[in-house]
Amino acid sequence: MIADLEAATPKVWGRKIKSVFFGGGTPSLFSPEAIHNILSSVRALTPLEFDAEITLEANPGTVDSAHFAGYKDAGVNRLSLGIQSFNAAYLRALGRIHNDKQAIAAAELALKTFDRVNFDVMYALPQQTLEHALQDARQAVALGPDHLSFYHLTLEPNTPFHRTPPSLPDDDTSADMQIAIEEFLGKHGYEHYETSAFAKKGMQARHNLNYWQFGDYLGIGAGAHSKLSYHDKITRETRTKHPKAYMEQVNLGNAVERVWEISKNELGFEFMMNALRLIDGVPANLFQQRTGLSLNTLVNAINTAQNKGLLALAQDRIQPTPLGQRFLNELLELFLD
Repeated sequence: MIADLEAATPKVWGRKIKSVFFGGGTPSLFSPEAIHNILSSVRALTPLEFDAEITLEANPGTVDSAHFAGYKDAGVNRLSLGIQSFNAAYLRALGRIHNDKQAIAAAELALKTFDRVNFDVMYALPQQTLEHALQDARQAVALGPDHLSFYHLTLEPNTPFHRTPPSLPDDDTSADMQIAIEEFLGKHGYEHYETSAFAKKGMQARHNLNYWQFGDYLGIGAGAHSKLSYHDKITRETRTKHPKAYMEQVNLGNAVERVWEISKNELGFEFMMNALRLIDGVPANLFQQRTGLSLNTLVNAINTAQNKGLLALAQDRIQPTPLGQRFLNELLELFLD
């Protein structure tokens, strides 16, 4: 990974690095020493800001106090814990390696060790009831992290769930869960600022906000993605996905498997696909800043979205309406042309 970073550094030469995110898979399987070595290389190779947000994702079944303390000493200042549920039965149904007691123990340890903590929690789980979904929300709030992510369970391709789908709550029940969780978290001081994200005042995830605001990022590691802007183009790139093949390609100087330029026809959709996940939307002038295009290029789609009650364009902001938030896919489809 360090060799990959060294080879990629010229692409972001001179840019200030505002966040580092160890995520995807289970990065808490890394030793604290490995995290320290990677972060030391980041500091040596890039202008990492002094107060940069440095997040590490952790699985409750793979951590202990020594690892958490080691990660903090290495420079990690924000932990994202993959709780998924505080209910033992649902954790078993999801095939998680941790149980409910381990989830709570890991959560308490994370909150004791790190100043900033996020819990990832899922709803619409196999045979889950509305009351059980709310119980997870209550337990999460009782623990008191500064950030919560509540995701609808998605059946991803090439997974056992996708091949043999379990019995899941219907769409109406899932929607009831979403609404009830949003209302409950709002009453307890968590601002709903992105489709699946809730934060106490001033505690939004800076790294994730960069994604939603169509900012640039450099991905290092097997299967990592990057989005990089230059004076004349915006590109995306992906790295070799299989870990063994990735390591072999890094040694050959070919970690990047594919690079492509985002065409002008695609930029409108790509920008909106990110920006409209934000509950308060984005400043209207951000579109031109990020894409180099005038917002007038999207005037037909914007007008249609406004007429359908899905989008608001007022006070120099582009913002999904409450209806647009609920039917985000339909809203985004309008920008595909």
